[in-house]
Amino acid sequence: MAERINHPNPQFRRNDWTDLNGLWDFRFDQTKEGLSQNWQKGFEATHEIKVPFVYQSERSGIHEKAFCPVVWYQRVLNKTAEDHKKQIIHFEAVDYQSVLWINGAYVGSHSGGNSRFSFDITPFLTEKENIIVLRVEDSLEDMTIPRGKQYWKETAEIMWFTQMTGIWRDVWLEEKDNCSIEELRLTPDIDRKEVEIELYFSDDTSGLDHFMLHTEVTLDEQIIAKEARLVKGRHLKFCIGIDDFNDHGLGSWWTPEKPNLYDLKFELVHDNQIKDTVYSYFGMRKISMEQNKFCLNNRPYFFSSVLDQGYFPDTLLTPPSFEALEADVQWIKRLGFNGVRKHMMSSENKFLYLCDYYGLLVWSEMAAAYDYSEEYAYRMVDEWKTVLKQGYNHPCIAAWVPLNESWGVPNIYHSTKQQAHAQSLYYLTKSVDDTRPVISNDGWEHCRSDLFTVHDYGSDEATLTQRYKNVETILSDMPGLNGKKFLFCPGYHYEGQPVMCTEMGGVNYHFGKGPKVNPSVLNEQEFVESIRKIVKVYEESPIIEGFCYTQLTDTETEICGLLTWDRKPKASVEELQAIFSQDN
Repeated sequence: MAERINHPNPQFRRNDWTDLNGLWDFRFDQTKEGLSQNWQKGFEATHEIKVPFVYQSERSGIHEKAFCPVVWYQRVLNKTAEDHKKQIIHFEAVDYQSVLWINGAYVGSHSGGNSRFSFDITPFLTEKENIIVLRVEDSLEDMTIPRGKQYWKETAEIMWFTQMTGIWRDVWLEEKDNCSIEELRLTPDIDRKEVEIELYFSDDTSGLDHFMLHTEVTLDEQIIAKEARLVKGRHLKFCIGIDDFNDHGLGSWWTPEKPNLYDLKFELVHDNQIKDTVYSYFGMRKISMEQNKFCLNNRPYFFSSVLDQGYFPDTLLTPPSFEALEADVQWIKRLGFNGVRKHMMSSENKFLYLCDYYGLLVWSEMAAAYDYSEEYAYRMVDEWKTVLKQGYNHPCIAAWVPLNESWGVPNIYHSTKQQAHAQSLYYLTKSVDDTRPVISNDGWEHCRSDLFTVHDYGSDEATLTQRYKNVETILSDMPGLNGKKFLFCPGYHYEGQPVMCTEMGGVNYHFGKGPKVNPSVLNEQEFVESIRKIVKVYEESPIIEGFCYTQLTDTETEICGLLTWDRKPKASVEELQAIFSQDN
């Protein structure tokens, strides 16, 4: 892949799409009167809002921090239905419960703030102007909603940040033929030197004969493979040999150091007419655990990563632009890391694409709730399934992390029900993806996990050196919450998994703007030396296979970033790179 792609879904893209970001009509509904007043048929706006920025953010044009349980969006769509064409509207993320109407007619609904949803709006379009109305409902009081670091109070504090309600990722319209490709699943296999390709087609293809699928694989614009297959029914699975690499790393495997990406082009053809064209890409890489080692492409690989909260000063969890998101990925690379932990949120497709493109391994997480209930369990499973499907094809994703530090399962150590929930997420994930490790509960109180991950914000070099001599000392020291958390739940134990410290460091340094937090270092030299001493312990430990440094940037309540909240480095980039960079 020679040039980077700015598209809402780079892994599955068509040329015919329309950006629906920009100015929308907006109205608060503090008393939830909109439905009874028929706002779904159109309403008188009180504000304009710049989508995809939530009303709490400065960039939205509203910048109102007071919570409102229901908000309404509206815009005109100048699009008519065409013969044999479908118009699909995509919402990359809306927090939390959404209902869509077109021209007053109910289209569909969705619950979940971290997953994409789409609707076929073709039957609702007219030849005149079409009115799109979206109602969004959120809650501060419901602690079982997966919300990540969004605070349940109106003012951010400690490690929780401003809450968000409404559209917060891209909105876009896609046109496609009635006969089209619906889903794509890509599984590379470097041992067999092939990529497995699995496609699902629209219902309109199943009753017709003579459909052909033309597939082309290229690398740096050079054709690697090209073939045509007969399509019978809605499902097709096949493999294409990719043998332009070898075991000595001289070819085209994907790694953070050499993120080689193969381009894919699919054409669905009927009676010599192209009905659909979809573009995608993949990377040939393998994640595995061998003899207590974390391996990339069958070789031990030390994971040097940074925790990324993903917040921005004037846009909160929404990046100000594609270029701003790209700049964050480039900062992570410049600072010497080979991985990133996108914390307490699902990673958007554009971020994953940039990690594919520039070369970063990603710990893929999910936004957590704060309390447990049966309703939470249903919500979590439903949304996690979508997150898995959306992320599966990205070579950058190295591990799945549905739960973190017992958030959402606060009594997991004693509750067999909450342990069963963690296990259900683990086995659900393994049942649809057996190519990546899964962590049942990152940091402590593990159930069954493929990696033994620990969170440790200790800073005393001697103590850390002693602790990370072997697994027994880690288990006895119980570093989680300063000895207040067991590392495994009852009935579960260490089984030889690779060991990583997936939260560590967190050195506070007040640099320019930002809140005052104690304890903190006094100057740049002390900042760099404190980081160097901590990182050295993990790099020299005989059992540690990787770490995740907290964190990339400051936030509205934290000053432990390597960069300020407005993305200015707090120390020499060259010195920090020398600390974190690995010779893998």
